[in-house]
Amino acid sequence: MNPGKELRTRDLSHSTRFDYIPETDRYLAIKEKPQYKFNVIGAGMVGQEHISVTHLEGRGTIYGIYDPNAGSIDAARDIHAQWSDDPLHIYESLEAACNDPEVDGLIICTPNYTHLDVVKVAAKSGKHILLEKPIATTVEDAYEITKIAESYSGVLQVGLQYRYKSIYVEAIHEALERDAVGDIKLISMQEHRIPFLDKVNQWNKFAKFSGDTLVEKCCHYFDLMNLFAQTRPTRVFASGSMAVNFTQFEYEGEKSDILDNAFVVVDYENGSRASLSLCMFSPMFYEDLVVCGDAGRLHAREQSDFLIGGDLQSYVEIMTGEDKPSRRIQTGYPSWIENSGHNGATYYEHVYFIDNIEGKTTSTASAVEGLWSVIVAAAGQESIRQGQAVDINTYLNEHNIAI
Repeated sequence: MNPGKELRTRDLSHSTRFDYIPETDRYLAIKEKPQYKFNVIGAGMVGQEHISVTHLEGRGTIYGIYDPNAGSIDAARDIHAQWSDDPLHIYESLEAACNDPEVDGLIICTPNYTHLDVVKVAAKSGKHILLEKPIATTVEDAYEITKIAESYSGVLQVGLQYRYKSIYVEAIHEALERDAVGDIKLISMQEHRIPFLDKVNQWNKFAKFSGDTLVEKCCHYFDLMNLFAQTRPTRVFASGSMAVNFTQFEYEGEKSDILDNAFVVVDYENGSRASLSLCMFSPMFYEDLVVCGDAGRLHAREQSDFLIGGDLQSYVEIMTGEDKPSRRIQTGYPSWIENSGHNGATYYEHVYFIDNIEGKTTSTASAVEGLWSVIVAAAGQESIRQGQAVDINTYLNEHNIAI
């Protein structure tokens, strides 16, 4: 049966309520046949999310995984089995996983510090690549990946998927497409959340493996700040510390050394200015964005807490005074998308990854944008170490980076 214009949802095609209906009789609940096969490199918590979302999106399927941790393999098998009766191929080496001719693309979810080495192997395959954030832990490694991406024949998409949280989709549309607040002058972001979760080998508790907190966690926010500023940063000043989290934590005789709070201020070429407030010892998840222009103010908010009736709350508010209507927009995706990972952002990251493969125009993060998010983060961490502002041009020259 040829599809018509009726409202459709992939949720129906995955619902067990329609298992009794023969495939030939499905119309609204038709199961789309996957067109692409992907291998997941690194099957920890994030890799498992990508496995589930790949199946949920429907145009692709997970063919196999590579991960040296047996527990990750077992968990990946269980998740895959919830979606597919096909076997999940387990590879004995990174090279085998990257070069299997059955596979169209690679989803790289390995620890941050491995990204450059993994991309070097993956890129030799010529397959499409979705590389989890941050693009790398250092500006040098990130720059090297951008050089690989410049001449890469396939898609190389960086997983800065916060662009696709509903509040930020609407904020980007209002501020950058509708020009709702006019010429943007000030950008403010805030995140308050619980500490970093456990990882295999606890690599995210050590700056040399994660890149430290501003790189590991806040690259998302610096990417958004760069998007709203619409130009390059010129100076970064930051203050931060390790105040509460993991101050007594040791792993294999080494003490944790990651930031758990920071203030970061970024100046941009066009005179706009941005700030980030981060707290990693808060008993909730709270994100807040304020964009102020010469014609109004935009406020985007997302909160998830432990209070009765405290389900995720998100909205975008535009205040424009007397010149034009002000409004508050309740944002969100269908619950089955919101619950699939990062409030639906991972789902749309996958939608646009396949759109990129099919040659469609999307707003996914390029390798260069991934690099700039790390430049701001790394400069912020350098500013904390030095106790003074970091000039971006000087910083890039010191690291032999010309962009």
